[in-house]
Amino acid sequence: MATAQPRTLLEAVKYFSDKDVALQFVAALKWPDGVTCPSCESKKVGFLKTRRLWKCRDCAKQFSAKVGTIFEDSPIGLEKWMPAMWLIVNCKNGISSYELARDLGVTQKTAWFMLHRIRAAMQSNTFRKMKGEVEVDETFIGGKARFMHQGRRERIFRGKSHHFGKVAVQGLLERRGEKGHSEVHVEVVDNVRRFKLQGNIRKHVNMDGTATVYTDALKSYTQTAKWGPTDLYVHKVIDHAEAYVDGQIHTNGMENFWSLLKRGLRGTYVSVEPFHLFRYLDEQMYRFNNRKDSDFGRFIGAVKSVVNRRLTYVALTGKELPQTC
Repeated sequence: MATAQPRTLLEAVKYFSDKDVALQFVAALKWPDGVTCPSCESKKVGFLKTRRLWKCRDCAKQFSAKVGTIFEDSPIGLEKWMPAMWLIVNCKNGISSYELARDLGVTQKTAWFMLHRIRAAMQSNTFRKMKGEVEVDETFIGGKARFMHQGRRERIFRGKSHHFGKVAVQGLLERRGEKGHSEVHVEVVDNVRRFKLQGNIRKHVNMDGTATVYTDALKSYTQTAKWGPTDLYVHKVIDHAEAYVDGQIHTNGMENFWSLLKRGLRGTYVSVEPFHLFRYLDEQMYRFNNRKDSDFGRFIGAVKSVVNRRLTYVALTGKELPQTC
Protein backbone atom coordinates (compact mmCIF):
# COMPACT_ATOMS: atom_id res chain seq x y z
CA MET A 1 0.00 0.00 0.00
CA ALA A 2 1.07 3.59 -0.57
CA THR A 3 2.25 5.48 2.51
CA ALA A 4 -0.43 8.20 2.54
CA GLN A 5 -4.05 8.07 1.48
CA PRO A 6 -5.17 10.67 -1.09
CA ARG A 7 -6.86 13.90 -0.10
CA THR A 8 -7.10 15.63 -3.49
CA LEU A 9 -7.84 14.55 -7.07
CA LEU A 10 -4.16 14.85 -8.04
CA GLU A 11 -3.12 12.68 -5.11
CA ALA A 12 -5.87 10.16 -5.94
CA VAL A 13 -4.69 9.81 -9.55
CA LYS A 14 -1.11 9.23 -8.38
CA TYR A 15 -2.16 6.93 -5.55
CA PHE A 16 -4.27 4.60 -7.68
CA SER A 17 -1.97 4.63 -10.74
CA ASP A 18 -0.28 1.60 -9.15
CA LYS A 19 -2.54 -1.37 -10.00
CA ASP A 20 -1.45 -3.31 -6.93
CA VAL A 21 -2.25 -0.37 -4.64
CA ALA A 22 -5.71 0.03 -6.22
CA LEU A 23 -6.35 -3.71 -5.85
CA GLN A 24 -5.30 -3.87 -2.21
CA PHE A 25 -7.31 -0.73 -1.43
CA VAL A 26 -10.55 -2.24 -2.79
CA ALA A 27 -9.83 -5.65 -1.25
CA ALA A 28 -9.28 -4.11 2.21
CA LEU A 29 -12.65 -2.31 2.04
CA LYS A 30 -14.50 -5.33 0.62
CA TRP A 31 -12.98 -7.87 3.03
CA PRO A 32 -12.13 -5.96 6.24
CA ASP A 33 -11.79 -9.28 8.13
CA GLY A 34 -9.62 -10.93 5.49
CA VAL A 35 -10.18 -12.20 1.95
CA THR A 36 -13.04 -14.72 1.75
CA CYS A 37 -13.96 -17.00 -1.14
CA PRO A 38 -17.29 -15.82 -2.62
CA SER A 39 -18.23 -19.40 -3.56
CA CYS A 40 -17.65 -21.39 -0.35
CA GLU A 41 -16.84 -18.56 2.11
CA SER A 42 -13.54 -20.17 3.02
CA LYS A 43 -10.69 -18.01 4.25
CA LYS A 44 -8.09 -20.46 3.02
CA VAL A 45 -7.08 -18.53 -0.09
CA GLY A 46 -3.87 -17.83 -1.90
CA PHE A 47 -2.96 -14.82 -4.02
CA LEU A 48 -1.78 -15.26 -7.63
CA LYS A 49 0.49 -12.25 -8.13
CA THR A 50 0.91 -12.60 -11.89
CA ARG A 51 -2.86 -12.50 -12.48
CA ARG A 52 -3.89 -10.40 -9.45
CA LEU A 53 -6.43 -13.06 -8.49
CA TRP A 54 -7.10 -15.18 -5.43
CA LYS A 55 -7.51 -18.96 -5.46
CA CYS A 56 -9.50 -20.84 -2.88
CA ARG A 57 -7.66 -23.85 -1.43
CA ASP A 58 -10.95 -25.57 -0.56
CA CYS A 59 -13.04 -25.29 -3.73
CA ALA A 60 -10.12 -24.43 -6.07
CA LYS A 61 -12.04 -21.55 -7.66
CA GLN A 62 -10.33 -18.33 -8.66
CA PHE A 63 -11.84 -14.90 -8.02
CA SER A 64 -10.98 -11.23 -8.13
CA ALA A 65 -11.80 -8.24 -5.93
CA LYS A 66 -14.38 -7.19 -8.54
CA VAL A 67 -16.67 -10.18 -7.91
CA GLY A 68 -20.02 -9.14 -6.46
CA THR A 69 -19.37 -5.42 -6.95
CA ILE A 70 -20.24 -2.74 -9.49
CA PHE A 71 -16.86 -3.52 -11.12
CA GLU A 72 -17.72 -7.15 -11.92
CA ASP A 73 -17.12 -8.24 -15.54
CA SER A 74 -15.59 -4.85 -16.35
CA PRO A 75 -12.36 -4.93 -18.39
CA ILE A 76 -11.53 -1.48 -17.00
CA GLY A 77 -8.84 -1.65 -14.34
CA LEU A 78 -9.37 -0.43 -10.78
CA GLU A 79 -6.69 2.21 -11.40
CA LYS A 80 -9.27 3.91 -13.66
CA TRP A 81 -12.36 3.08 -11.64
CA MET A 82 -11.03 4.78 -8.51
CA PRO A 83 -10.36 8.22 -10.09
CA ALA A 84 -13.75 7.98 -11.84
CA MET A 85 -15.48 7.47 -8.50
CA TRP A 86 -13.49 10.33 -6.97
CA LEU A 87 -14.66 12.67 -9.71
CA ILE A 88 -18.38 11.89 -9.62
CA VAL A 89 -18.74 12.00 -5.81
CA ASN A 90 -16.82 15.28 -5.51
CA CYS A 91 -17.76 17.32 -8.60
CA LYS A 92 -20.56 19.58 -7.40
CA ASN A 93 -22.37 19.57 -10.75
CA GLY A 94 -21.38 16.04 -11.75
CA ILE A 95 -19.22 14.97 -14.67
CA SER A 96 -20.43 14.07 -18.16
CA SER A 97 -19.60 10.78 -19.85
CA TYR A 98 -17.79 12.68 -22.63
CA GLU A 99 -15.53 14.43 -20.15
CA LEU A 100 -14.83 11.25 -18.21
CA ALA A 101 -14.08 9.41 -21.45
CA ARG A 102 -11.41 11.99 -22.33
CA ASP A 103 -9.94 11.91 -18.81
CA LEU A 104 -9.65 8.12 -18.65
CA GLY A 105 -8.93 7.37 -22.30
CA VAL A 106 -12.02 5.19 -22.81
CA THR A 107 -15.00 5.42 -25.15
CA GLN A 108 -18.00 7.59 -24.30
CA LYS A 109 -20.22 4.50 -24.12
CA THR A 110 -17.85 2.90 -21.60
CA ALA A 111 -17.70 6.08 -19.52
CA TRP A 112 -21.51 6.33 -19.56
CA PHE A 113 -21.82 2.76 -18.28
CA MET A 114 -19.18 3.40 -15.61
CA LEU A 115 -20.99 6.48 -14.32
CA HIS A 116 -24.29 4.62 -14.01
CA ARG A 117 -22.59 1.79 -12.15
CA ILE A 118 -21.10 4.29 -9.72
CA ARG A 119 -24.52 5.92 -9.27
CA ALA A 120 -25.83 2.50 -8.25
CA ALA A 121 -23.25 2.50 -5.44
CA MET A 122 -24.36 6.00 -4.41
CA GLN A 123 -27.94 4.91 -3.75
CA SER A 124 -29.00 5.36 -0.15
CA ASN A 125 -30.10 2.26 1.75
CA THR A 126 -31.26 4.15 4.83
CA PHE A 127 -34.81 3.64 6.01
CA ARG A 128 -34.59 6.19 8.84
CA LYS A 129 -37.69 8.36 9.06
CA MET A 130 -37.31 12.12 9.19
CA LYS A 131 -38.25 14.03 12.33
CA GLY A 132 -38.44 17.57 13.64
CA GLU A 133 -38.85 20.23 10.96
CA VAL A 134 -39.30 18.83 7.45
CA GLU A 135 -39.68 20.77 4.22
CA VAL A 136 -41.65 19.13 1.41
CA ASP A 137 -41.77 20.37 -2.17
CA GLU A 138 -42.15 19.09 -5.70
CA THR A 139 -40.73 20.08 -9.07
CA PHE A 140 -40.95 19.05 -12.71
CA ILE A 141 -37.97 18.03 -14.81
CA GLY A 142 -37.90 17.82 -18.59
CA GLY A 143 -37.38 19.66 -21.85
CA LYS A 144 -38.56 23.25 -22.11
CA ALA A 145 -41.29 23.94 -24.63
CA ARG A 146 -39.72 27.25 -25.67
CA PHE A 147 -36.91 25.37 -27.39
CA MET A 148 -39.35 23.62 -29.73
CA HIS A 149 -40.45 24.83 -33.14
CA GLN A 150 -43.62 26.90 -32.69
CA GLY A 151 -45.76 24.61 -34.86
CA ARG A 152 -44.64 21.49 -32.99
CA ARG A 153 -45.10 23.17 -29.64
CA GLU A 154 -48.68 24.20 -30.47
CA ARG A 155 -49.48 20.73 -31.82
CA ILE A 156 -48.15 18.91 -28.73
CA PHE A 157 -49.23 21.27 -25.95
CA ARG A 158 -52.61 22.42 -27.25
CA GLY A 159 -55.01 22.07 -24.33
CA LYS A 160 -52.32 20.54 -22.12
CA SER A 161 -50.83 21.62 -18.81
CA HIS A 162 -47.52 23.48 -18.97
CA HIS A 163 -46.06 20.45 -17.12
CA PHE A 164 -47.10 18.07 -19.89
CA GLY A 165 -44.18 15.87 -20.97
CA LYS A 166 -42.17 16.50 -17.82
CA VAL A 167 -41.34 14.17 -14.94
CA ALA A 168 -42.60 14.99 -11.44
CA VAL A 169 -40.14 14.73 -8.55
CA GLN A 170 -40.96 15.11 -4.85
CA GLY A 171 -38.40 16.02 -2.21
CA LEU A 172 -38.33 16.00 1.58
CA LEU A 173 -35.69 17.88 3.57
CA GLU A 174 -35.06 17.40 7.28
CA ARG A 175 -33.67 20.51 8.92
CA ARG A 176 -30.83 19.89 11.35
CA GLY A 177 -30.33 23.33 12.89
CA GLU A 178 -27.22 25.52 12.81
CA LYS A 179 -24.69 22.91 14.03
CA GLY A 180 -25.95 20.07 11.88
CA HIS A 181 -26.80 20.00 8.21
CA SER A 182 -30.03 19.23 6.42
CA GLU A 183 -30.62 15.91 4.72
CA VAL A 184 -32.84 15.25 1.72
CA HIS A 185 -34.76 12.41 0.16
CA VAL A 186 -36.02 12.81 -3.41
CA GLU A 187 -37.82 10.44 -5.73
CA VAL A 188 -39.69 10.35 -9.00
CA VAL A 189 -43.48 10.31 -8.56
CA ASP A 190 -46.19 9.27 -11.01
CA ASN A 191 -48.28 12.36 -10.29
CA VAL A 192 -48.68 15.23 -7.82
CA ARG A 193 -52.08 14.25 -6.50
CA ARG A 194 -52.90 14.11 -2.79
CA PHE A 195 -52.74 10.33 -2.44
CA LYS A 196 -49.22 10.13 -3.88
CA LEU A 197 -47.64 13.19 -2.22
CA GLN A 198 -49.15 12.65 1.21
CA GLY A 199 -48.37 8.95 0.96
CA ASN A 200 -44.68 9.78 0.60
CA ILE A 201 -44.83 12.17 3.55
CA ARG A 202 -46.34 9.49 5.77
CA LYS A 203 -43.80 6.97 4.50
CA HIS A 204 -40.71 9.08 5.21
CA VAL A 205 -41.71 11.29 8.17
CA ASN A 206 -42.35 10.27 11.78
CA MET A 207 -46.09 10.07 12.30
CA ASP A 208 -46.10 10.53 16.08
CA GLY A 209 -47.45 14.08 15.98
CA THR A 210 -44.10 15.73 16.82
CA ALA A 211 -42.88 16.45 13.29
CA THR A 212 -43.65 19.78 11.61
CA VAL A 213 -44.05 19.66 7.84
CA TYR A 214 -43.66 22.83 5.76
CA THR A 215 -45.13 22.92 2.25
CA ASP A 216 -46.33 25.42 -0.30
CA ALA A 217 -50.03 26.03 -0.93
CA LEU A 218 -50.51 23.12 -3.34
CA LYS A 219 -53.91 21.60 -2.53
CA SER A 220 -52.48 18.08 -2.66
CA TYR A 221 -50.74 18.76 0.65
CA THR A 222 -53.96 19.70 2.43
CA GLN A 223 -54.69 17.05 5.07
CA THR A 224 -58.17 15.60 5.02
CA ALA A 225 -59.81 12.83 7.02
CA LYS A 226 -60.51 11.03 3.75
CA TRP A 227 -56.84 10.05 3.52
CA GLY A 228 -56.45 9.09 7.18
CA PRO A 229 -55.87 10.84 10.54
CA THR A 230 -55.01 14.53 10.22
CA ASP A 231 -53.09 14.82 13.50
CA LEU A 232 -50.11 12.66 12.52
CA TYR A 233 -47.93 15.74 12.01
CA VAL A 234 -48.14 19.52 12.27
CA HIS A 235 -48.68 21.08 8.86
CA LYS A 236 -47.72 24.68 8.10
CA VAL A 237 -48.15 26.33 4.69
CA ILE A 238 -46.36 29.16 2.91
CA ASP A 239 -48.32 30.67 0.03
CA HIS A 240 -45.78 31.77 -2.59
CA ALA A 241 -48.35 34.12 -4.09
CA GLU A 242 -48.01 36.21 -0.93
CA ALA A 243 -44.50 35.52 0.41
CA TYR A 244 -41.64 33.04 0.26
CA VAL A 245 -40.69 33.21 3.94
CA ASP A 246 -42.75 33.67 7.08
CA GLY A 247 -40.40 33.09 10.00
CA GLN A 248 -39.60 29.37 10.00
CA ILE A 249 -42.33 28.62 7.48
CA HIS A 250 -40.65 28.21 4.09
CA THR A 251 -39.35 25.59 1.66
CA ASN A 252 -36.14 27.42 0.74
CA GLY A 253 -34.00 24.42 1.63
CA MET A 254 -35.71 22.24 -0.98
CA GLU A 255 -35.69 25.11 -3.47
CA ASN A 256 -31.92 25.29 -3.02
CA PHE A 257 -31.62 21.55 -3.70
CA TRP A 258 -33.75 21.85 -6.86
CA SER A 259 -31.43 24.63 -8.04
CA LEU A 260 -28.34 22.42 -7.56
CA LEU A 261 -30.03 19.46 -9.23
CA LYS A 262 -31.21 21.35 -12.30
CA ARG A 263 -27.88 23.12 -12.69
CA GLY A 264 -26.22 19.72 -13.07
CA LEU A 265 -28.91 18.26 -15.32
CA ARG A 266 -28.96 21.25 -17.68
CA GLY A 267 -25.34 22.29 -17.55
CA THR A 268 -23.46 18.99 -17.27
CA TYR A 269 -25.71 16.21 -18.52
CA VAL A 270 -27.83 18.35 -20.90
CA SER A 271 -30.21 15.51 -21.81
CA VAL A 272 -31.43 12.93 -19.30
CA GLU A 273 -33.89 10.20 -20.22
CA PRO A 274 -36.83 9.90 -17.78
CA PHE A 275 -36.01 6.18 -17.52
CA HIS A 276 -32.66 7.04 -15.88
CA LEU A 277 -33.69 10.14 -13.93
CA PHE A 278 -33.82 8.36 -10.56
CA ARG A 279 -30.12 7.51 -10.92
CA TYR A 280 -29.19 11.19 -11.29
CA LEU A 281 -31.34 11.96 -8.26
CA ASP A 282 -29.37 9.37 -6.26
CA GLU A 283 -26.13 11.02 -7.37
CA GLN A 284 -27.16 14.53 -6.33
CA MET A 285 -28.68 13.26 -3.08
CA TYR A 286 -25.42 11.53 -2.13
CA ARG A 287 -23.32 14.64 -2.67
CA PHE A 288 -25.82 16.88 -0.88
CA ASN A 289 -26.27 14.65 2.17
CA ASN A 290 -22.50 14.20 2.51
CA ARG A 291 -21.50 17.76 1.67
CA LYS A 292 -20.02 18.37 5.13
CA ASP A 293 -17.63 15.44 4.68
CA SER A 294 -14.20 15.72 3.04
CA ASP A 295 -13.52 14.65 -0.55
CA PHE A 296 -11.83 11.53 0.75
CA GLY A 297 -14.73 10.82 3.13
CA ARG A 298 -17.32 10.98 0.34
CA PHE A 299 -15.09 8.80 -1.82
CA ILE A 300 -14.64 6.15 0.88
CA GLY A 301 -18.38 6.12 1.55
CA ALA A 302 -19.09 5.36 -2.12
CA VAL A 303 -16.37 2.69 -2.43
CA LYS A 304 -17.70 0.90 0.66
CA SER A 305 -21.09 0.65 -1.08
CA VAL A 306 -19.91 -1.08 -4.28
CA VAL A 307 -20.62 -4.57 -2.93
CA ASN A 308 -23.92 -6.23 -3.96
CA ARG A 309 -24.70 -3.35 -6.32
CA ARG A 310 -23.91 -5.07 -9.60
CA LEU A 311 -25.55 -3.45 -12.63
CA THR A 312 -25.43 -5.10 -16.05
CA TYR A 313 -25.66 -3.23 -19.34
CA VAL A 314 -28.87 -5.00 -20.40
CA ALA A 315 -30.49 -4.06 -17.08
CA LEU A 316 -29.29 -0.47 -17.43
CA THR A 317 -30.75 -0.15 -20.92
CA GLY A 318 -34.08 -1.70 -19.92
CA LYS A 319 -33.68 -5.04 -21.66
CA GLU A 320 -34.14 -6.91 -18.38
CA LEU A 321 -35.07 -6.19 -14.79
CA PRO A 322 -32.26 -4.57 -12.75
CA GLN A 323 -30.05 -6.94 -10.79
CA THR A 324 -29.27 -6.29 -7.14
CA CYS A 325 -26.62 -8.92 -6.61
